Amino acid sequence: MGLFRKKERTVRQLDYDREEEKPVIHASICNGEKVAGFKNIRTGKFREQFMVRSDAEIEMFAKMCGVEKVDKEY
Repeated sequence: MGLFRKKERTVRQLDYDREEEKPVIHASICNGEKVAGFKNIRTGKFREQFMVRSDAEIEMFAKMCGVEKVDKEY
């Protein structure tokens, strides 16, 4: 019997306008930094959500958005 329990991690759905935005990973060529977010299809403006540190986080972001694959842009 321990005092602290490991929290179960649940994947929550991200709310975004599917007609106006698409999920994208912005990757830097120089330093390899990756940021997950949404790109407006019409204006091209990028809205950041969080920094990505591993491929597992990219898969989690795809599940949160309800898509199979997230495009990368450099």
